[in-house]
Amino acid sequence: MRRARPADAPQLLGLMRELAAFEDYLTSFAVDEPALKRRAFGDEAQCQIFVVEREAALLGYAVALTIPFTHDLRPTVRLKELYVKEGQRAQGLGRKLLGAVANWSLTEGAGRLHWDVLAGNRRAQAFYRRQGGRPVSKWLAYEMDDAALRLLQQD
Repeated sequence: MRRARPADAPQLLGLMRELAAFEDYLTSFAVDEPALKRRAFGDEAQCQIFVVEREAALLGYAVALTIPFTHDLRPTVRLKELYVKEGQRAQGLGRKLLGAVANWSLTEGAGRLHWDVLAGNRRAQAFYRRQGGRPVSKWLAYEMDDAALRLLQQD
């Protein structure tokens, strides 16, 4: 378990594509190696990535983003992705990744950790509940695609 390094980019991209296929957005997946290196490891990195590795092979990863402050002037950490390769699950790797994100969140002074779970992914839901997570029923997730953003911009 460690923080990702720029040299991990090729393997990370493979894992990210696996997750994109599982979550059914592979056709719009646009991350390439230069973009990943710039956004995750550049001077103005936009995220923190943690990986689990065995014998130089990456078995899983977690991507976390920071929202600088909210109502209590403390950051919120957003777990954007957590993925462990099929065949490597149920070995505690996901817990290690989530633990690394939790540790990093605390060092950042975060007041909370948020994430989404794909609807119908009961395995992930059960995993997060075992770790102490709980669904938030107070809020519903909404989104706008770029076409909706353009329509709103015109008003």
